[in-house]
Amino acid sequence: MKTTALTLEFQGPLATITLTQPEVRNAFSDEVIADITQAFHSVGKRSDVRAVVLAAEGPAFCAGANLNWMRRMADYSRDENREDAGLLAEMLRVIYECPQPTIARVQGDVYAGGMGLVAACDMAVAAEGAGFCLSEVKIGLIPATISPYVIRAMGARAAHRYFLTGERFDAAEALRIGFVHRVVAADELDNAVDGLLKHLVSAGPAAARACKRLVIDVAEREINEQLIAATVEGIADIRASAEGKEGVQAFLQKRKPAWLA
Repeated sequence: MKTTALTLEFQGPLATITLTQPEVRNAFSDEVIADITQAFHSVGKRSDVRAVVLAAEGPAFCAGANLNWMRRMADYSRDENREDAGLLAEMLRVIYECPQPTIARVQGDVYAGGMGLVAACDMAVAAEGAGFCLSEVKIGLIPATISPYVIRAMGARAAHRYFLTGERFDAAEALRIGFVHRVVAADELDNAVDGLLKHLVSAGPAAARACKRLVIDVAEREINEQLIAATVEGIADIRASAEGKEGVQAFLQKRKPAWLA
């Protein structure tokens, strides 16, 4: 898949979605949002894909909204704004709920809505020179649509600061608050991503998907009888599955499981 906004490439069990508009700092427009949504839908349907990398070309990972798109939005009615925001929200949901594990490969600056892209991925690795900013408040707006994902990624305490100040912070601070998982030199970025991918593709394919779903279902929920019952059912299902049985037998027999053989 190739559009003016991105490429989608497959290599063995891996899929890479790359934003390809460095001339506009990979900023969003309604067309870009539609392309990203379609790409993640396509990947999610493929049982042979074990992990997904979201990457970008140029000096910025994603600079938020495209200026031409913002000019159009300035004249939107409230209903048009609601419809437009709904498409962005759907894109983020599709990324967050993509069945396969996802990694954001952050090579440059991430602003506003771009923060939602990183936060919606399961993992994020950033180059040392990357910068981050929730800049919406500076122009009289709020990061509402991306907030469910960004707050989960950085925590409420950090969100209070960076939502309210709109200040830029560096990769070291993004690591400190948990927004990214690792920061490396720019020339080590691919190696760091590859290191995570090796772990992901060595896991049981069904187990990896079930683990991702488990985090989504359990995160920040009250620990009550219903949640405990759901986790009991979850482990019973996976233990009784063919993959679960194979994994346990391989461990006990000190051999590689079938998915690695």
